[in-house]
Amino acid sequence: MRKRKLPVAVLFAGLLAGSTAAHADQWGIQFAGGVADHDVKKADLGIVWDPGWQWWAIGGYHFTVVGEGHVAYWDTRENPASHANIWEFGFTPVLRFVKNSGFIRPFIEAGVGVRLLSHVDETPDRSFSSSFQFADMVGVGAIFGEHQNYQAGFRFQHLSNAGLKHPNPGINFSQVYVQYNF
Repeated sequence: MRKRKLPVAVLFAGLLAGSTAAHADQWGIQFAGGVADHDVKKADLGIVWDPGWQWWAIGGYHFTVVGEGHVAYWDTRENPASHANIWEFGFTPVLRFVKNSGFIRPFIEAGVGVRLLSHVDETPDRSFSSSFQFADMVGVGAIFGEHQNYQAGFRFQHLSNAGLKHPNPGINFSQVYVQYNF
C-alpha cells in the first residue's frame, strides 16, 4: 500500500511544480476606500495573489481567479457609536472575466469571502451579533500599463453573517480601489 502512495505523491508534486513554472505567480498590493450606510467610512489594504490561471476564452475575454487577503479599518461616525473604530480581517477568492490583451484590459468581477470583525456592536441599536461575516462583492475595473502593473476599479460589497445568528443587519459598502502588481 505504501509503495503506491509514493509514485502518486511524486506525480502530484511534479504536476504542481510544472504548473507553477508555466504560469508565473504575480503579487499585488491594493488600497481601497469606501462608504456605507449609517455613516461608516472604510479604508482597506489588500494583498493580491494572481496564480496566472486562465480558462474559457470567449470573444477576446477569458476567466481567471485571484486570491485577496484584506485588513480594513471602519470609522463609524454615527452617534452614539459603541465602537467608533472596527477592524476587519479576511480573505476572498475573486472570479474575473477580463480582456485578453491591450494596454487597457477591462473586467467584471465577483467574489464571496469570509471576514472577522474586531467588534460586533456598531452603535447601541446596531449589532452584527457575530464577529464572523461573509463578504460578497461585485465590481468592474481595468488592468492597464505597458506591463499590466496597474489596476483600478469600483466594487459593491455586502457583509453579513448569512443569518447564522440574529440580529443580522448586514452592511453595504461602495468602494473604489487602486492596485499595483509586482
